[in-house]
Amino acid sequence: MNKHESALRDFQATIDHHLHLYLAASDDVPANLAKAMAYSVMAGGKRLRPVLALAAADLVGGDWKKALPVAIAIELIHTYSLIHDDLPAMDNDDFRRGKPTSHRVFGEALAILAGDALLTGAFELLAEHSPDQFTPRTALHIIRIVAQAAGKTGMIAGQAADIESSIETCSPDLVEYIHLRKTAALLKAAVMAGALTNMASADQMRQLESFGLHFGLAFQIQDDILDVTQTTEILGKPAGSDQNNNKLTSVTVWGVEHSRRIAEQHYQEAIAALTGFDEKADFLRYLADYCIRRNL
Repeated sequence: MNKHESALRDFQATIDHHLHLYLAASDDVPANLAKAMAYSVMAGGKRLRPVLALAAADLVGGDWKKALPVAIAIELIHTYSLIHDDLPAMDNDDFRRGKPTSHRVFGEALAILAGDALLTGAFELLAEHSPDQFTPRTALHIIRIVAQAAGKTGMIAGQAADIESSIETCSPDLVEYIHLRKTAALLKAAVMAGALTNMASADQMRQLESFGLHFGLAFQIQDDILDVTQTTEILGKPAGSDQNNNKLTSVTVWGVEHSRRIAEQHYQEAIAALTGFDEKADFLRYLADYCIRRNL
């Protein structure tokens, strides 16, 4: 195991620990709601978004612990989006990360409420911790970045366009619109909000914004490719679900091979955005290679 693999595992373990702490502090939450929240949050996953937040904080200021509330909040938002994405009214998926989806275990109503609780809890967490660590201006900037990424012009906009689109309406512009908002927006926000916790400069923020944007686009294109090239057992969710649901993806627009070339272009753009950080950004470069060039 190299030092970057070790750092990734350490960050993932730290994030899991703090997610446990967050979920355990739910004494006043109805028991089944708390179970539904914990079921999806602790179902596994790479913890990519919170890791990016911690890595960006470490890159610009060296104190990644300041970014922990931001990292945990973003993972809660990501999990809420998965719960709602899997609902019958959306993608109607039965499995997520190799386990039955939330609505299959707890019913649709409780799954919706668990997602709602995670989303609102994320902003409660940001509001609780920000005054202790940042100036009001920085705290509001962080909250605004995260809210915009998750909201009506970000992730929700991407989801709305996704459910209204189909292979018959496919176009490169539309698939990029969906990818930018549904996936890249929150990945970019994780990097930017994490960096702000360590008082990143305007120039550093511009570079990290570009990195997050291209990272997110490449990541989603690779996800589209994996949907048609890997098995259900490997993916942990039904293989080919995008095609079965008549969804617009990179593969339906460009095909697998051209999608791979476009993903590689965005990967190279993401790496180029880190040039000004020299070797200090090697862990982010490792994450890009790990996630974007992955077979899973």
